[in-house]
Amino acid sequence: MTKKLLFILMLGASLVSCSKKQDATESKIDELISKMTLTEKIGQMNQLTGEGASANMKDQIRAGVVGSILNEVDANTINELQRVAVEESRLGIPLIFARDVIHGFKTIFPIPLGQAATWNPELAEQGARIAAQEASSVGIRWTFAPMVDVSRDPRWGRIAESCGEDPYLTSVMGVAMVKGFQGDNLADSNSIAACAKHFAGYGASESGKDYNTTWIPETQLRDVYLPSFHAVADAGVATFMCSFNDINGIPSSGNKHLNKDILRNEWKWDGVLVSDWGSIDQMISHGVCANSEDAAIMAVDAGVDADMMGFVYIKNLEKLVKEGKVDEKLIDNAVRNILRLKFRLGLFENPYVKDTSKVAFYASGSLNAARQAAEESAVLLKNNNVLPISTKTVKSIAVVGPMSDAPADQLGTWVFDAEPSHSVTPLQAIRQDYGSKFNILAEKGLLYSRDTNSKGIARAVQVAEKADIVLFFAGEEAILSGEAHCRADISLPGAQTEMLRELKKTGKPVVTVLMTGRPNTISEEVEKSDAFIYAFQGGTMAGPALADLLFGNAVPSGKLPVTIPRMVGQVPVYYAHKMTGRPASNIVMINDIPVGAFQTSLGNTSYHLDAGDSPLFPFGYGLSYTTFSYSPVHLSATSMDQNGKIMAECKVTNTGKYDAREVIQLYIRDKVATLAQPVRELKGFKKIMLKAGESQTISFEINACELGFWHQDNTYSVEPGEFQVWISKDSQSGEPVSFYLK
Repeated sequence: MTKKLLFILMLGASLVSCSKKQDATESKIDELISKMTLTEKIGQMNQLTGEGASANMKDQIRAGVVGSILNEVDANTINELQRVAVEESRLGIPLIFARDVIHGFKTIFPIPLGQAATWNPELAEQGARIAAQEASSVGIRWTFAPMVDVSRDPRWGRIAESCGEDPYLTSVMGVAMVKGFQGDNLADSNSIAACAKHFAGYGASESGKDYNTTWIPETQLRDVYLPSFHAVADAGVATFMCSFNDINGIPSSGNKHLNKDILRNEWKWDGVLVSDWGSIDQMISHGVCANSEDAAIMAVDAGVDADMMGFVYIKNLEKLVKEGKVDEKLIDNAVRNILRLKFRLGLFENPYVKDTSKVAFYASGSLNAARQAAEESAVLLKNNNVLPISTKTVKSIAVVGPMSDAPADQLGTWVFDAEPSHSVTPLQAIRQDYGSKFNILAEKGLLYSRDTNSKGIARAVQVAEKADIVLFFAGEEAILSGEAHCRADISLPGAQTEMLRELKKTGKPVVTVLMTGRPNTISEEVEKSDAFIYAFQGGTMAGPALADLLFGNAVPSGKLPVTIPRMVGQVPVYYAHKMTGRPASNIVMINDIPVGAFQTSLGNTSYHLDAGDSPLFPFGYGLSYTTFSYSPVHLSATSMDQNGKIMAECKVTNTGKYDAREVIQLYIRDKVATLAQPVRELKGFKKIMLKAGESQTISFEINACELGFWHQDNTYSVEPGEFQVWISKDSQSGEPVSFYLK
């Protein structure tokens, strides 16, 4: 028997076994539903926040009116509540315990936007796996992550939870996180159900305000905002969460087109769709429902399985079924999805936390992984040959700025279970690892990012004057980004820019390290810095990671997952924009306009008089301590048919003195189409390590089926014509080559 035939037989046997197991589970679900009262069914759809092992909570569980519980993290309490569900409720259906575990449980990794800056899905998967292991050790089996909203507005606080502006990068990183959370087998006790949120279009909220309205044409919805959700659905994500926003007037919690037509029918997804916190009831505020009964009808008809802390289902559905306003089959379908998740999690067989004394937190391997993630998430934007810091030229170092020793703020947003006492700050790491080599002088100057105390600035300047080089750790407090923390002014808060101006006056080299939750407007800050590192909020091990980068024990390899604007007035600004009929040219800036100039003397093209047409830094940008050269792109053919593929390759050479990682990016443009297409779209990337002087030929396979787009008749197809290809270091560099699709 050949190996190939043996493999086919084994695969067939595996599929048959999987099918039998699935059929057996569905039979168990059907049998269980047949025994349930209407009250018990609706109870499975009711998700409540924890209140400990209170008598009230136990009574509700015992009565079968609770299906899942949020925010309970004590293993003994979880076991006690689970015992009541399994041993004292009529049918013994176990509970699911859920928690927002976004970028770590105890060991905190960089915010998701920072993880996206690594362009390293293996690190993202590893971070989610560690989070799952830590959270599951106390009984958490469901997390509300990853957030795969494509986010193009830095004013939006929740951009910190995103993987940035690009559908492809978001898809790759989102799939990696799902794999990390869920592991190889969802039934393993250290796996937790992931949740793709927020379905859908939440990143397009008007004015960058949370919970706000969106207006998204169907073609844009499918080309930009849905691909990442489709990718994680295909990867087997266990749950989805509705978004708070409406799309074109229809709130997501009541959107049948999204939740049924697309998610269930097109994508054939069979997991649990949960509302966001109270989002069903909030359809009253949206103005599409008159009362909670209307909201319950609209949501259950739209296929929302579970009501998170809205009490809409538990209060209204039984009455609505009895009045004939809701078909009980809709409730049966929702309960079937919820029970299926409980079977997949193995809760019927293993409902309890087995060893409540086991401590799975802050393992050395976890801390090392968090350190590497923080290291690779940092993006070097500027370097006037001052980094890495050398003992040959530097003897004393001033460590200043509000983020230099801010253990809580470096963790970032949405870290409910984090312990700042375990954070290692930049100042701590620099003192510990490099204090014997350099004279370390420390003065925060500003106690927190919004501080405006000029006396503190004066103290920091005095310290800077005594040093050979100044390390200025600036940024945002964690509270300034995340849900409901949106900003209209995204410049650095407080007196940080003023502090940088004063530090620059000392004449000492100034290295700015920005630890933040979003893209900030930093034109002046970059100009006044001799080197600039965009570090996001790097988590528990941010300090050691940044110290390694500053002193050359690591080489920067991060690339921007978002565009950084020059001014907030450019927003939204992103690389994959349309060309327009009058693309920018003959740019004349506002201060260069002659007094009395004739109205049309500027050329009439598309740009801002005070910002031009380019961002401060483009998507995909990031420097290194070494340099890389890219050969011209070579294509295996100059044309292909609709079922074909072409190989694109490029030789990348490390032309500098440091061994380093580089992210090689593949971009494609459809030059002429029936609908105007973006000037470039990311279609692939590879992160490689090259030793100094080493070369490697990088190849990408371009498949014709991946070159299409959605049309106005809601069909996806590929159109013939010319396509341009770039293999480049960011979204604005490189020279294209062309091929033709027949």
